[in-house]
Amino acid sequence: MPENPPAALSLKDRASPVLPPTLGPIDPAMLWREIVSGACGCNDPLVKGLLATGIRNHGSFRGALAALLGRKLGDRSVADDALAELVTEVFEADPDIVNAAAADLVAIRERDPATAEYVTPFLFFKGYHAVQSHRVAHWLWHNGRGYLALHLQSRCSELFGVDIHPAARLGRRVLFDHGTGIVIGETSVLEDDVSLLQGVTLGGTGKNVGDRHPKVRRGVLIGAGATILGNIEIGEGAKVGAGSIVLESVSPYTTVVGNPARVVGTRHSSLPAFTMDQMLPPIDYII
Repeated sequence: MPENPPAALSLKDRASPVLPPTLGPIDPAMLWREIVSGACGCNDPLVKGLLATGIRNHGSFRGALAALLGRKLGDRSVADDALAELVTEVFEADPDIVNAAAADLVAIRERDPATAEYVTPFLFFKGYHAVQSHRVAHWLWHNGRGYLALHLQSRCSELFGVDIHPAARLGRRVLFDHGTGIVIGETSVLEDDVSLLQGVTLGGTGKNVGDRHPKVRRGVLIGAGATILGNIEIGEGAKVGAGSIVLESVSPYTTVVGNPARVVGTRHSSLPAFTMDQMLPPIDYII
């Protein structure tokens, strides 16, 4: 397996240090060939069966992902094979879901320093599995199958510790790093190229109805344990420090931290979701 992915898949060496460009379309077939190549490089006798079931027995990224989600989410209510067939039907109805899943996987490889290849996040990262399960549930929610969508939400919460309402809207190249404890409310929006760490909550402020959850714009990085409440906007390229409580909108390319969250340092010009840099900027004033 080559050390780096093909140029068509890689953000590295293409990204400006100031404002990385939007990644172009990812070819799932090309990505799948690299995943299979990586799986064939493992000689551990106890892992070969796992890699065969998860990767080598499948002819495509789409088929392997459908089977994986079926195995993960299946239970006594909805059997593994029935659920895998359902996921396949969703992928056939909306192939863009598969393209988004491929883009998400590339984003993990590019941003997570613990990930040197694609096999590991595809098979083992529950943040990735939760996002792809949500993409299926979101399609079901908008196609008259609300109870089944809510069943998948419940299974994700049980299995992965990630609770995303099926109506929430997620863009592409979304990274849930670790994923444990992430909660995303019904009217939340995550645009492209967003990175969340564990324990993040995008919630409401009470019993309000209607549009009541945060809108997270492109390139935002939200640190571990941060809580963002209400129909507020986290502007493009903003950074929310770990443990912060955010109750007001955050301007683009600014850093906020604390309880309640306040702006610290000066505006930056990069998208922190790409660098995953959680350090705070130099403080240029004291409140």
